[in-house]
Amino acid sequence: MNQVYVGDITYIYTLEGWLYLAVVIDLFSRQVVGWSMAAHMKIRLVNNALQMAIWKRNPDKGLLWHTDRGSQYASESHR
Repeated sequence: MNQVYVGDITYIYTLEGWLYLAVVIDLFSRQVVGWSMAAHMKIRLVNNALQMAIWKRNPDKGLLWHTDRGSQYASESHR
């Protein structure tokens, strides 16, 4: 637990428009440990989800963070 986190973004259509959801899942327990929702897919969306996971779980140094190579995850701010 708290050794490998995976993250991704999905989108949901609502009557008010698209809603974007970024999630962070602990690969061992398969639990959602962080998430963020917004009306945009900016870097802040994925940063907030990862920050929530780190705040909630306080993983040790050496955590492996795996995502796709989307621009939000590859950004300098996120790295």
